Amino acid sequence: MEDENITDLLRAWEETYKKGLLSFWILLLLHERPSYPYEMSTIINSISQETISVDDNSIYRALNRFETVEIVRSELRQSELGPPRRYYNLTNKGYLLLREFIKRNILVFETPVVAGRIQAAIDNERLSA
Repeated sequence: MEDENITDLLRAWEETYKKGLLSFWILLLLHERPSYPYEMSTIINSISQETISVDDNSIYRALNRFETVEIVRSELRQSELGPPRRYYNLTNKGYLLLREFIKRNILVFETPVVAGRIQAAIDNERLSA
């Protein structure tokens, strides 16, 4: 019974956590190369090591928000296999935002004190503050 409760709590926590990280994954992808929305969900699933699965509508909504605040820009490009596609890429402002987010929120996990605490939690050890 307790395992089911933990599983439910974990799912709820991960759902919230993953929604918050979608912006990170989109910007990280666009840092690597321009992309169009239809291909993004597959690539994000892959680069997140299958921890994020996202629907196209969520990607479109995020890209519209990002374009409004000028962290991405888009351009229509001719496609070899059909109609033109709208490709998105990071602006300089988007790159700076991504870099600062990574420095403040991702790299912290690599610091020895945090990495040690994470490993202790995995190993089920208790640390004093």
